[in-house]
Amino acid sequence: MKVRFAVAPDRGWLSASTLLDFADAIEAAGFDGVWLSDLPLAPALDPLLGIAVLAGRTSRLRLGANVVPLGRNPFVLAKQLAQLDQVSDGRLLLSFVTGINQLGERAALGIAGATRGELLEHTLVIARGLWAGEAVDNNSGRLSLSGVRLPIRPVQAPLEVWLGGRGPKALERAGRIADGWLGAQLTPAEAGRAREQIQLAAAHVVREVDPEHFGLSIAYAREEADPELLHTTRARRPDIDPRQLIPVGAKALRSLLEQYIDAGLSKFVIRPGERVDSWTAEAEWLAGAILDLQT
Repeated sequence: MKVRFAVAPDRGWLSASTLLDFADAIEAAGFDGVWLSDLPLAPALDPLLGIAVLAGRTSRLRLGANVVPLGRNPFVLAKQLAQLDQVSDGRLLLSFVTGINQLGERAALGIAGATRGELLEHTLVIARGLWAGEAVDNNSGRLSLSGVRLPIRPVQAPLEVWLGGRGPKALERAGRIADGWLGAQLTPAEAGRAREQIQLAAAHVVREVDPEHFGLSIAYAREEADPELLHTTRARRPDIDPRQLIPVGAKALRSLLEQYIDAGLSKFVIRPGERVDSWTAEAEWLAGAILDLQT
């Protein structure tokens, strides 16, 4: 099993200089990739813009993104992602997510009253057809396409799309249509069970998700968990102590990762849960804590 680590920046706005410092430090430290998240209502850099910058800055790093496709024109999004895969020489990694289930985000994306899971599937079907060079016809009421083709193709064939989520519907969807699964805020035991449920859902439609394509996003703290991070984690997982999901210190982070690996997960997005003042120092600390687990 190939264990790989991507590193995500701390939440908040990334200035141009900080974005470049972040990528330089992570690449120099030897991590497999970097990961940017789509947070429509937060002052965070749009991941597609960030990846476009990093494609020209880096030479080896895989460039990953959680993308909220809802509210985006599927043709335009598919073209943008194909172009990003081209300019990065096939280094693009993708996870489609439904975003946060709150009225403010739904309204901002123009999808109030819509079923987020259905919209995500709809976009993914269109994007995959376009990336494969097909002439796509679609008339969903929200979008009308007739014999449309992309003028370009991604380098990767196929350009894989992972999905996230931890609820029954999300896990069933991942098993049915995803190329992989990137979960979050699950204990090792829960993540292992989610992996099994996804493969069962895949078997129902006579397919299998690549056993190497299961991962998790993990927030960590070096010395003390940020109170705001504890609060938001508790709000999303009120059933457990948030400290079970947020390791503090190198030893705890390493131990938790080893438990996830034992549960069958092998791809990880590691994110500091507090503000980072020096990405060079952070990358060195993180590499010393866990990088020897990367295979």
